[in-house]
Amino acid sequence: MTDFAKDLATITRQEELLQFDRFDADEAWKLGCRLRDMAVARKAPITIEITLSGQRLFYASMPGTTPVNDDWVRRKRNVVELYHRSTYFIGQGNRQQGISLSEKIGVSLADYATNGGAFPLLIKGAGCVGSIIVSGLAQRDDHGFVVEALAAHLGVPLDGLMLD
Repeated sequence: MTDFAKDLATITRQEELLQFDRFDADEAWKLGCRLRDMAVARKAPITIEITLSGQRLFYASMPGTTPVNDDWVRRKRNVVELYHRSTYFIGQGNRQQGISLSEKIGVSLADYATNGGAFPLLIKGAGCVGSIIVSGLAQRDDHGFVVEALAAHLGVPLDGLMLD
């Protein structure tokens, strides 16, 4: 059984620690390449997107993905843009309450997905300025994939940072 409170606390800690001092197109490229290299090494069928201020700075689709993954990326991005939080945080919070995002705030599930895999692009002192999204694995694995890449990229130890 899922321990929602523990997941929510861990995700909050991830969002507090996995923040950039600055972010630009070069940084997006380096992080995107790290995510892609991880996907190649693991033969992970994922789509990757990184956005900054509404502009897509990095995109890659690995073998085994389809246009459906692009739609999941779009729907997950919409949730990050709405809440400035990880989709998995929003989803786990809603599951804990036994309610869907559609029931909670009236948005269409055709346009918003709270499945894991989208993480807010956070700048220290500025907040959310974009998103880092993975789609193609189980939602908890999508979320973990992004967290692992961000931690490695930012030099943050993974100890106690990953979901159980």
